[in-house]
Amino acid sequence: MGKSTLIEQTLPDAKTYDLLDASVFQRLVRDPTLISQETMSDTVVVIDEIQKFPPLLDEVHRLIVKRKQTFLLTGSSARKLRKGGANLLAGRAFQAWLLPLTSREIPDFNLSSYLNTTGLPEYYGKTDAHD
Repeated sequence: MGKSTLIEQTLPDAKTYDLLDASVFQRLVRDPTLISQETMSDTVVVIDEIQKFPPLLDEVHRLIVKRKQTFLLTGSSARKLRKGGANLLAGRAFQAWLLPLTSREIPDFNLSSYLNTTGLPEYYGKTDAHD
């Protein structure tokens, strides 16, 4: 299970914007304020892969300050955000990392399989992990 799957299972009712979805990405690029219009009553708003569109962080920042809106922002490249001079939410965000599984979390752990396919849940132990 990866971060997106974990979020879907843990927060099934959250309003989610998946920036890997081309139609969602294009809508928000055209008008980042759609988040404000579409999330009036949502308690948690998820933006998956935020590094794809760093300017959206300005709208997130505004909604945190103005509405006390709660966001869960995920991404796979914090370096891209920092390097691009993105709004890093000035102390308004808590950071956490979803790391690969450890040997204790994997039933019948096999070191060779782990080293060859990674400890990421969706790839561990799969013979076609490198395809």
